[in-house]
Amino acid sequence: MGGLFASLGRTVSAGVVLLVLIVMGASAVTGQSVKIDHAYATVIMRWLHVVCGIMWIGLLWYLSFVQMPTLPKVQPVESRIAITRFIAPAVMWWLRYAALATVVTGLLLATMNKYIVQALTLRPGFIMIGTGMWMALVMALVVWFIVWPSQRKVLGLIEATAEEKAVAASRVFYGSRFNTLFSVGMLYCMVAQQNAPL
Repeated sequence: MGGLFASLGRTVSAGVVLLVLIVMGASAVTGQSVKIDHAYATVIMRWLHVVCGIMWIGLLWYLSFVQMPTLPKVQPVESRIAITRFIAPAVMWWLRYAALATVVTGLLLATMNKYIVQALTLRPGFIMIGTGMWMALVMALVVWFIVWPSQRKVLGLIEATAEEKAVAASRVFYGSRFNTLFSVGMLYCMVAQQNAPL
């Protein structure tokens, strides 16, 4: 058992195997087999979209609720290096690519369900999902084109003067806070579409 949990890759792979066993078990108990068709493909795409979204918003909220408010309290200042040199770059990598994967899987899901045009043009019946999609697109752009370039300076991944780092830190802070603000409404729009479409 220790070998399974010693590797993140093995743990996630075992999670996928467990999921397959759950689906097979549910099929056996109910007598209904899973039909691999377009409808099931949309289920898988929605699941991937939700998994990617959890990673993205989970890391955003970790940064907003835990790392950013706590880091200035870490004393002595030299103790912060583990976070700034190792943890923050890893968080930013997963945050960026989770944002990208969330957007891509969301657009694919909307295409598969044939509502992408209606959603992106905010037509009646698709206003909530469309609003959520636009908010998510803006948030992803903020991650890739405001937060990440600035965070690279703050973390010392690229050369920057002390003044440039101060400006970059401000952009990281406000970009992250903007995305936290948008995430509340974006998540509501995504959930509301399923239960109360407008």
